[in-house]
Amino acid sequence: MDPYICRVLMRDLAGHDRKPSAFLVYLYLSCETEGKPAALSLQEISDATGLSKRTVQESRKILVRRKLLSVARKGTTGVPVYTVKHPWRKG
Repeated sequence: MDPYICRVLMRDLAGHDRKPSAFLVYLYLSCETEGKPAALSLQEISDATGLSKRTVQESRKILVRRKLLSVARKGTTGVPVYTVKHPWRKG
C-alpha cells in the first residue's frame, strides 16, 4: 500500500473533512480495483465496507470532488465503473 494513503490521506479525510467513511470507501476501492477500472454497485460497496448505501453515496461524492475517484456509467441505471486516482503521484 502506498504510504501516502495512511500517513496523509487518512488524516485528511477522517480528521479534516470528518468523513472517515470516505477514507474507508477509498481504501476498499483501492484494494478492489487494483489500479484498473472496476464496475461495482453501491450495494456491493455497502456490503463490503459495512456502510449504508447512503453513506457510500456521500463518500463517493467527497472522493470525486477531491479528485480521488472518477465514476462513469453507461446510462442512468448502469452499474458505476470506478477508477481510483492517486493525484500525489507524478506521472
